Amino acid sequence: MRPKTLNVGLVQQACTADRNANLAASIDGIRELAGHGAQLIVLPELHASLYFCQTENPDLFDLAEPIPGPTTGELGTVCRELGVVVVASLFERRAPGLYHNTAVVLERDGSIAGTYRKMHIPDDPGYYEKFYFTPGDLGFTPIDTSVGRLGVLVCWDQWYPEAARLLALAGAELLLYPTAIGWNPNDDEEERQRQWEAWMLIQRAHAIANGLPVVVCNRVGFEPDPSGQTSGAQFWGTSFIVGPQGEWLATAPPDQPATLAVELDLSRCEQVRRVWPYLRDRRIDAYDGLLKRYLDR
Repeated sequence: MRPKTLNVGLVQQACTADRNANLAASIDGIRELAGHGAQLIVLPELHASLYFCQTENPDLFDLAEPIPGPTTGELGTVCRELGVVVVASLFERRAPGLYHNTAVVLERDGSIAGTYRKMHIPDDPGYYEKFYFTPGDLGFTPIDTSVGRLGVLVCWDQWYPEAARLLALAGAELLLYPTAIGWNPNDDEEERQRQWEAWMLIQRAHAIANGLPVVVCNRVGFEPDPSGQTSGAQFWGTSFIVGPQGEWLATAPPDQPATLAVELDLSRCEQVRRVWPYLRDRRIDAYDGLLKRYLDR
């Protein structure tokens, strides 16, 4: 089997209230990675702003923008110049009063190859996303690009094996997760370690269960709660790339901006699936219960 290689990169960045500075940092990372041969580059969740979902504030809907719009235009120009595919995460203004947390895939020519609207929307202290985002309505559909068929999901989606599986069943060649996740600074060290390890393990499990590489791009740094009601969020970085057996390929530091790039051999996915044929052995005749909220007895 001939290798099918793809150089994949990610930009782990800290974000501020300055949209232009954030976008400039994203573009600097894209340029750096392109200079090292990256063909596909993933940016963190909502990388053009602070993580504004720590509070519920109607004025913050002003941060949203249409797609296509200013950010896709600027990033599209960079994609066209460098000949790279970029996965960007935006606060989408679809219509007045209708907003989504949306990942956009920009092609090498700067055009929009496709979008994914975040399907699983959390609502927890410090992560009040249900106030801002309407759940996605585009389903779990891979996005075809010049570098392959991409399975794009966003942050909270990364905890759900159903989402990863459906993308794999639809022919995705790798799974990509723009992310914004961190600790409550009040958590003790033991709790932080449990959360961090669970986050790593669940996504490595998606790689293993589906025989696909997984690319996770998180933001990094401390962002205060503007309301002062909580201690803010310490985003834990540690962006990573694993192969189709969950094997570590690259990991970013937990406390500073960074770029990562890995040359993936996508032909390994078929080799792995031949030995671990999960898709062959699925009992699709016995999974009706997965369509229910809970199996009451």
